Amino acid sequence: MSLLPHQLELLAPARDAAIGIEAVNHGADAVYIGGPGFGARSSADNSVADIARLVAHAHHFNSRIFVTLNTILRDDELEPARKLNWQLYDAGVDALIIQDMGLLELDLPPIQLHASTQTDIRTPEKARFLQDAGLSQIVLARELTLEQIAAIRAATDPSRCAIEFFVHGALCVAYSGQCYISAAHTGRSANRGECSQACRLPYQVIDDKGRFVAHDKHVLSMKDNNQSDNINALVDAGVRSFKIEGRYKDMAYVKNITAHYRTLLDEVIEERQHSEQPLARASSGKTTFSFTPDPNQNFNREFTDYFVNGRQDDIGAFDSPKNPGQPIGHVLLTGPNWVELELSSRYTELHNGDGLCYYDLQKELVGLAINRAELISAKKARWRVFPKDALDTLKDLRAGLEVNRNRDVHWLRQLDKKSSDRRIGLWINLQVQAEAVQLTLTDEDGHSATVQQPFPAAQRQAALDSDATLEQVRSQLGRLGTTNFIAISTDVTWARGRFEAIVLPSSLLNSLRRDAVAQLEAARAAAFTRLPRALPIEPPAPYPEDSLSYLANVFNRAARAFYAKHGVKVIAPAYEAVQETGEVSLMITKHCVRFSLSLCPKQAKGVTGVQGFVKAEPLQLVNGKEKLTLRFDCKPCEMHVMGKMKPTVAKQSRQELAAAIQGVPISFHKVRPKQEFGH
Repeated sequence: MSLLPHQLELLAPARDAAIGIEAVNHGADAVYIGGPGFGARSSADNSVADIARLVAHAHHFNSRIFVTLNTILRDDELEPARKLNWQLYDAGVDALIIQDMGLLELDLPPIQLHASTQTDIRTPEKARFLQDAGLSQIVLARELTLEQIAAIRAATDPSRCAIEFFVHGALCVAYSGQCYISAAHTGRSANRGECSQACRLPYQVIDDKGRFVAHDKHVLSMKDNNQSDNINALVDAGVRSFKIEGRYKDMAYVKNITAHYRTLLDEVIEERQHSEQPLARASSGKTTFSFTPDPNQNFNREFTDYFVNGRQDDIGAFDSPKNPGQPIGHVLLTGPNWVELELSSRYTELHNGDGLCYYDLQKELVGLAINRAELISAKKARWRVFPKDALDTLKDLRAGLEVNRNRDVHWLRQLDKKSSDRRIGLWINLQVQAEAVQLTLTDEDGHSATVQQPFPAAQRQAALDSDATLEQVRSQLGRLGTTNFIAISTDVTWARGRFEAIVLPSSLLNSLRRDAVAQLEAARAAAFTRLPRALPIEPPAPYPEDSLSYLANVFNRAARAFYAKHGVKVIAPAYEAVQETGEVSLMITKHCVRFSLSLCPKQAKGVTGVQGFVKAEPLQLVNGKEKLTLRFDCKPCEMHVMGKMKPTVAKQSRQELAAAIQGVPISFHKVRPKQEFGH
């Protein structure tokens, strides 16, 4: 068991330990971060020592640290991965996020295991299987609706397995783990942390007669995920871990988005505190911020809630994969080296260093960086902006053009400084006894510490003002400074049950407070418990299917043994094994280009295209020399992007694979074996 059924977990990303520490400070109940290898983000690795530093900070607040070990592994990588698992366990890591089921066949430490997004969990049957195989937390496919999430929750046990769901950040257009375009075109595998992001490229969309349906459109590029309006509904559907995407993102993004969802989750918890099923945070402390969180301030491609509330018409960022920002005003006129702008009512100022942008006549996003901004008229909100680049390089810049801001320097500078404060609540009780003074601290989690120091009657002095003296004692004890604590209340009692007008020296109170805080920290550390490793059920649960294609991403013999143990009879090797050289599905996605271009048969039988009457037939995507075919599976309402591995890529990949595994080829069962699995 990890999360209790009534706990809500805010799970934030971290590119490095420093960002992870700030994620905790801004309210994260858990942080996921890449280790020294095998982490599905090739340029977001961290040393075990840095992760141990993050763990120590997080555990002060009972926040958890999860390490991503979610690439598929070659046979020669299994032993290094096993050793790394033990190193991470010894560093105090709370859970590993994995994709490769071969890891479950190794001698792993008793560390909790979570299913990565690359495991592609879309059905109740697969979710139940992974729970029964020993995974304690599973992140569901981002394409699911509320009803589908609820069905998965109904098929699993909340006391054994927590449901995790992405609530914010960039969207992979493919079902996670089901994209091989990068591997086919470049030899860089997305399932091994080296995605080339073909989905963000512009494409010509051509029908089967060679006619253009769309020209230079980013038809595989999605808007960014934002579930801010669906938190209550996701809670009701059974989600307990709310995950923010972004292990490549910078400090400002993690601070802001973590603070935003911390605020939303706290509101939900507050609203339901008197309900039949009250909710609670998954970690300790309360977080306050010195800024107002705003998701619009960070890089985004505009927002969508994707498929949570069913298929939507406008989920794509087809015009540009860049950050369009927020509209702030329009161009009044242009000069030789300046642009005059009038801001809309909600915006009052511009700053040197701000980033502006606009769409040219071809709907391409053009950036305009401000070198200097001068206020011309405060009453009319008019500004003269001197761009860093020459005006003749800014295409289609003209009067009347709407201008957006996609970088607000003033707002970002707030996040360069300390921008949050996270404290654990304390009840403070001071007892003045006959010959001693005793201080007891009790925290919000029920841990307590009591310290005592002698204070004989002979050392006591009468106080002139008893009320002022009592207030001074409370103030002195509440000075918790840079500790992790904050006083909820402070009580002072005397042994005889009445107030004695005596002065308690500040040095005595400070000493008592320091000793009590140190003891309380020690008590909290001693009480901290590691997340338990879930045991798989026996006998092994059968996998929902008895045949696996390359789409199962089985890349090593341990993974093959895992699936065979769970009843799978036919096991094809992963695409990265370079055995699928013909045309196959290089991407499977819930997003449908046909639907987005109003060519879905359910929408219309045909529409008038650029070069004539276009029917909803298989389409082709073209980017330079790269060509991909779109085929449509209407029953599950999915799109397949079809293609072949380049011969040069196949040759190089085979050579690299042979060298890595010392010439031993990967060969699994492509047909049902007659004896080995006979029953």
